[in-house]
Amino acid sequence: MAQAKVLDGVAAAKAIRQEVALKVAKLKNRPGLATVLVGEDPGSRSYVDGNIEIAAK
Repeated sequence: MAQAKVLDGVAAAKAIRQEVALKVAKLKNRPGLATVLVGEDPGSRSYVDGNIEIAAK
């Protein structure tokens, strides 16, 4: 049986964001993010706001 391996999610996310940022910088057109929020659920609003914040980076 394989032994469990603990991953550093913060470091992995940082590496992925850096890689994506490099690829986006090479694009001719600036990418955008469109969201549709239906209703007034605070959890959904928080999720959308988080996505917008990450996309802005």
